[in-house]
Amino acid sequence: MLRLLSLRRLPWVADTDGQEKVVLSAVEVASLRSEINDLEERESHLKAQLEHVDEILRSARLSGYLYMRMRWAALPGELPPLDDAEVDDWVPRFVVLHGSCLYLYMLSTDLSPQDSTMLSDIVEVGPLPCLTREGEEAQHCFYILTRQGLRYECSSTSRIQVDAWLASLQADCNLGSKSTPLNESGKPQPTSSQASNC
Repeated sequence: MLRLLSLRRLPWVADTDGQEKVVLSAVEVASLRSEINDLEERESHLKAQLEHVDEILRSARLSGYLYMRMRWAALPGELPPLDDAEVDDWVPRFVVLHGSCLYLYMLSTDLSPQDSTMLSDIVEVGPLPCLTREGEEAQHCFYILTRQGLRYECSSTSRIQVDAWLASLQADCNLGSKSTPLNESGKPQPTSSQASNC
């Protein structure tokens, strides 16, 4: 145990019985106690994180990492937003569908979400064209639009994961089949009057 702590060169002395023991000053003892307390607090925090992840995995209907970015719809009278399709501002988020909310965490081990959205506020969910960055796998994309005009754009390299999110959100938000399913190449499934564009 002592080898894990920061006092690297502890003074070892032999007592009259030939046994070796450590002799520490009051300052060294206080320092060791402080380090032990810090380690116990860290252990407690890690245990809480582990229990939180376990609870999410057991109780959430759906969870996993997605790349996301947020956009706001133009307000009445405002100019439409500039086309920022080339802006690479996608960030990974751990997304959890639980109860009546969609929670966004920075990391799966975070104890509190960075953001959340009520499912009752979601008015539209649908696929987006694939996104392909140079030298990377194609990203299958979808969006979530809230009644406040906030649009979450989400992506994953897994088409199965994107399909699962679309199906769950459509069912949980009572959106029916407003959104078009994705085909094998990650494009919206074309109807007889639609052309594929991904």
